[in-house]
Amino acid sequence: MLFLKRLTTILVMVYLLLALLFIFSQAARDTFASAIGLGTEPAAFYYTLFVTGVVLLAALLIVENIDSVLLRRSVTQHEGKINELKARLYDHQLEQRERDFQQRPGTVPGTTTYPDEIVMTPTPGAPVGSIPRRPVFPQEDPSLSNAPLEKPNTIIPPANDADNSTTR
Repeated sequence: MLFLKRLTTILVMVYLLLALLFIFSQAARDTFASAIGLGTEPAAFYYTLFVTGVVLLAALLIVENIDSVLLRRSVTQHEGKINELKARLYDHQLEQRERDFQQRPGTVPGTTTYPDEIVMTPTPGAPVGSIPRRPVFPQEDPSLSNAPLEKPNTIIPPANDADNSTTR
């Protein structure tokens, strides 16, 4: 198809150059017309030139449209193949995640598990052997929830004993 497209394009370009030569040069037109047997009458020559141009341009238009249709069909086929490969990849990734999830020991959907590196300390007053369900990290800010009780939160002042108002 590419060869046919290039051939018609070259023929149209050569035709346009010859048509311009024949239009602007009367001597070239008369010599060419007598060589192909059209005589010296310019009307017959221009009519033949016009019909030849119409045929060549129609051929070029048809070849271009066929090439365009074939290219669009090829692109559609390639896009379909790409979509099929994407679907296979997605299915494979889902299967891999499912396999990885099933190979994990003791995981229950909807629960949070903590890694072994987190240090868990028992709460004061809890029975021996009980471990709290949230990790306790070393923190410098006394306003955080796991601050030691010896250092109360200094941001919130203590309430007065009589009217429960704050002192400043």
